[in-house]
Amino acid sequence: MTALPATPAPATSLPAAYLPGPVNPPARLLMGPGPIDADPRVLRALSTPLIGQYDPVMTGYMNDTMALYRQVWATTNEATFLVDGTSRAGIEAALVSLVRPGQRVLVPVFGRFGHLLTEIAHRAQAEVHTVEAPWGQVVTPAAVEEAVVRVRPHLLAVVQGDTSTTMCQPLEDLGEICARHGVLFYTDATASLGGNPFEADAWGLDAATAGLQKCLAGPSGSAPITLSPRAVEVVRARSRVEAGIREEGDADADDPIRSNYFDLGMILDYWGPRRLNHHTEATSMLYAARECARILLEEGRQAVIDRHALHGRAMLAGVRGLGLQVFGDVAHKMHNVVAVEIPAGLDGDAGRAAMLADFGIEIGTSFGPLHGRVWRIGTMGYNARQDTVLLTLAALEQVLRRGGVRVPPGGGVDAAYAVYDEVRAP
Repeated sequence: MTALPATPAPATSLPAAYLPGPVNPPARLLMGPGPIDADPRVLRALSTPLIGQYDPVMTGYMNDTMALYRQVWATTNEATFLVDGTSRAGIEAALVSLVRPGQRVLVPVFGRFGHLLTEIAHRAQAEVHTVEAPWGQVVTPAAVEEAVVRVRPHLLAVVQGDTSTTMCQPLEDLGEICARHGVLFYTDATASLGGNPFEADAWGLDAATAGLQKCLAGPSGSAPITLSPRAVEVVRARSRVEAGIREEGDADADDPIRSNYFDLGMILDYWGPRRLNHHTEATSMLYAARECARILLEEGRQAVIDRHALHGRAMLAGVRGLGLQVFGDVAHKMHNVVAVEIPAGLDGDAGRAAMLADFGIEIGTSFGPLHGRVWRIGTMGYNARQDTVLLTLAALEQVLRRGGVRVPPGGGVDAAYAVYDEVRAP
């Protein structure tokens, strides 16, 4: 095969007197597993002026944000707000606040991010147990229930959409299992929320967290979270005393949450009617998170899910139309990302580099046992559109050809068009 250009090595040192120019990134189309190009309306929200955190306008924006995300999560939970930080901040806040040291946590693992939940739960000093499925598959409800009965966990912690494998773990039956066995039910929906069905109340979720940088069409840096009344009771039992203003030396509960920043009880008081000081709100990120939810609901929650499903089907058909194999159980694939087997003899990293250098398009690499085996191509958020799908497929065809891979001329674009034409047909 023809060799594709190697990835350039990054600079390793800077001169002593270093003064860079202003930030001016090149134009990119981010078609990987996230982050993606933020919606221009979200970028405009980010650039709006700052105001004080106790300004009535600011507290009004906070109230707006809570109300909007209740609709995004499909919940009536009063405790629906933001954790300042990336999606991992939301995960850590949920786990350290809900789990006491020594309590049992059960994690279904079917990809890299299940392993992340186990690591964070270990750091919270939980007794962690796992139930695993091979990468490319999901964990069955029967396997989860068997593990719940055997382990008797305090908390079931599961990733809904794991971008490392592109699988979407079904959650519909897990809430009933947890309710029947008295188990708290938490999910990380960072990769899936907005682009795939999610019903916090109907599925019996006690806690769920996400990020903005995938189907919600925003930048990384804010973590929407929702907590059921039962989860709030657990958090309150562990958070610091509630009466009065918290000051140094206040008495702790019998087992305080071991993080100040991620103490959800204190954050609840910050977002609640008393507005007790906990941190300085990340104002620009709150603007962005509010706009992400507002845009999604303006389009319509189900319409956004349907849009992701449509463009995900088109991308799936397109890569198959190029003769590429798709990794994993497609029946359980997320709408918004597909894992494509890299053709034998082609340097996958060089192919990604060529997509970026020649077309300004970024696609994703892979982790763990899939490293070097697959590319991950996303269609999510603002980039879940026909033009981005067709452009990515056309560019990928040329990169494959230059790498010596024989592909059907126009096969990817034609296959994607067939999906779109079917939808448009009267």
